Amino acid sequence: MNTTNRKQSISWFANLIKFVLISVLAIATVATPAWAVSYNNRAIYDEDFSHRDLREDSFDHATLRDSDFSYSNLQGVRFFSANLSGVNFEGADLRNADLESTRLTRANLTNAVLEGAFMTNSLLQGATITGADFTNVLLSPTTERMLCKMASGTNPTTGRDTKDTLFCP
Repeated sequence: MNTTNRKQSISWFANLIKFVLISVLAIATVATPAWAVSYNNRAIYDEDFSHRDLREDSFDHATLRDSDFSYSNLQGVRFFSANLSGVNFEGADLRNADLESTRLTRANLTNAVLEGAFMTNSLLQGATITGADFTNVLLSPTTERMLCKMASGTNPTTGRDTKDTLFCP
């Protein structure tokens, strides 16, 4: 084989390798599923999780004080026994989220959608709930009475009044 043919063969082979690698990377980038992330048992302070899709992620027993989850998709997210003191959930979608035994003191739940969330045994002292939708949320009767005293507004996403979703008298 002469030098010219050998250079052409090597060039053709190199181009074939490049094509295969680029194809594999393109397929991997497009076809890779979004895996749920576990933040369980972590101490995270003042973190920006805003405007993100965090569906199915888990924050069980995490400390997330003063973090920002505003306008995030948090459907089905687990926050079991998490410290969410001072967390911003403004406009967040928390449908079917697990907020059991959480500390939501001073949390901002303005215009959040909490439909179907589990919140029994949660602490909500000092929370802001203007426009929050609590439809079908499991709350303790004591917490429900406390929230009714401060409930106001209409959720812009669902069109439901906060007081109505809490069955306030």
